[in-house]
Parts: sequence; structure tokens; C-alpha cells
Amino acid sequence: QVQLVESGGGLVQPGGSLKLSCAASGSRFSWYDMSWYRQAPGKERELVAHITSTADIINYLDSVKGRFTISRDNAKNTVNLQMNSLKPEDTAVYYCNAMWGNLNYWGQGTQVTVSS
Repeated sequence: QVQLVESGGGLVQPGGSLKLSCAASGSRFSWYDMSWYRQAPGKERELVAHITSTADIINYLDSVKGRFTISRDNAKNTVNLQMNSLKPEDTAVYYCNAMWGNLNYWGQGTQVTVSS
């Protein structure tokens, strides 16, 4: 069992930056592939960034490439999402996800609002 708690969301102006963090409790965090998803009002949840357990493979949604960076610290059981050059279309609830085999866990989400 893994519990995920996101933090770092908030209101930011266009062009600004935010860093989201996801703290995981439970064992074997280093075994899990970790991802950040987002869901905007009236839209489906979409995958924003993904990092494998050993960080050897990292993928991004095309619209965030070059602006967002996902990273993980297996010693601290955390995964981060550094978001730069934020745009109004990045406004959404951001969710942390942990996946290993058929095990799949979600955090409660953190709101990111990009507005002037």
C-alpha cells in the first residue's frame, strides 16, 4: 500500500513557476514508476510527465516539453514536478500517481491556477 500526498499548488501569473511535490509513504517506493497527471474542468485527465523507477526513462506531454521537469528522490520517497513558463492552459488539478505491476495509487490532487 502506498499513500501519496501532493503539495505546492497555488495561484501563479502567466510566465511564472511552481514546484509540485509528491510525498509517498509505505514501502518499496523505489519499485514504482511515478507520474503526474492533470485534469482541467470539463476535460479528461491527461498524463503530464512520467518517470520510471530507476529514472532511466522520462516522458512528457508534448505541450509541456521544455517547460516542465519531473524528478524523483528514492531515498526521500518523493517525486517532483518543476513547472516553468506557466500558461493559463496549464490550469488544472494535478495528481501524483504510483504504478507497479497491477498496483496503481493516486494522490488527492493539488490545484494549479495560472491567471493574471
